[in-house]
Amino acid sequence: MKVIAFAGYSGAGKTTLVERLIPELKRHGLRVSVVKHAHHKFDIDHPGKDTYRHREAGAFEVVVASDKRLALMREFERPAELKVHHLIAELYDGVDWVLIEGFKHSDLHKIEVMRTVEPGQAARPVLYPDDPFICAIATDSAAKLPEPTGLPVFDLDDAAGVAQWLMANGERFDYHPEIHE
Repeated sequence: MKVIAFAGYSGAGKTTLVERLIPELKRHGLRVSVVKHAHHKFDIDHPGKDTYRHREAGAFEVVVASDKRLALMREFERPAELKVHHLIAELYDGVDWVLIEGFKHSDLHKIEVMRTVEPGQAARPVLYPDDPFICAIATDSAAKLPEPTGLPVFDLDDAAGVAQWLMANGERFDYHPEIHE
């Protein structure tokens, strides 16, 4: 299993890049999983559905499955900030690539995703100068990077180029869970 994270601030384009990268990798016969960091309370279930009712009744975990899909919902009694490695461990063993969206401070190889700051907007700090896990940058304006870099820089819309680079450097992204235990 190979793992790469996409880090950046809200609105930078992480979701769009990951969404476009998935079919690029699948075109090469690769199985892709995604781990997404969500903030606060989110829900994928709906009132009135059996699974929702089971959770509301107090179930710690509810697994719903069909011949096409499986979903696991787990309710934490207290806030639990899971590390990205806990979530990777939950994934199916036969996946080729795991794309991580968020977890910008993790100890995984990351592509920093950023957009040009528009006039009047406050500049957000960039990660790549100080984060040794940033291995590439995807941006809408390579010419306007706030600091020079020797890292590969991709156009934010170049999912095919990012996919090619990831596959060409695949060994670099091999995941070794024993390192993160």
